[in-house]
This record gives sequence, structure tokens and C-alpha cells, in this order.
Amino acid sequence: MADREMELLQGTLDVLVLKALTWGAMHGYAVARWIAEATDGALQVLDGTLYAALHRMEARGWIVAEWGLADTGKRAKFYRLTAAGRARLRVESALWRRYAATVSRVLDMRPQPA
Repeated sequence: MADREMELLQGTLDVLVLKALTWGAMHGYAVARWIAEATDGALQVLDGTLYAALHRMEARGWIVAEWGLADTGKRAKFYRLTAAGRARLRVESALWRRYAATVSRVLDMRPQPA
């Protein structure tokens, strides 16, 4: 995938959004920009996908939203983590680390000589 952007694996977006919000309250565009910058552009989040995730996480109580002014002076909804969101991030981070380590272990396996 050298010249292609990677696609987000199912379930990845929530943990990335929660991690982005550990840096402080952000509006949706800033969250998407943070993810792109943190991954050196390898992961790009589409608006529709991002806002669906934000609304889902808000409904679950992981984040809260309030209206404010963006740097451009336009009204924007700013999202921030709740205590439940921080707890969820710890759980999701542990699961992703275990998953990545397991896949890496399998990919590093060498066939045994017959």
C-alpha cells in the first residue's frame, strides 16, 4: 500500500476519535485532521463516517458536545471526552494492542521444514 491510503479497519475509528479527544475538545474537522496528521496521511476519515461515529459515541455517553466558535469564526460543535469515554479508550487501546501483537506474531511465523 505504498502509494495508497490505508482503509480503516472496522472498529478502528472509535478508538482513534477517542484518542484524538484526549488532546482536548475539538470540532469534527479538527478530529479528522488530527487523525490524518497522526498517521502521516495514511488514514483519511470521510465526513459522513466521522459524524456518524461522533453521534454514536455521544449517544453512548463517551463524549459530549457543545456549540462554540471555530478558529474561522463559524459556529461548530465541539466534542470532548467524558469519564466513560476515557475508560472506553483504555479498554479499546488494550484490545487493539493485543490484536496488533497477535497479527504481528502470526505474520512473523516461519514455516517449519518438512
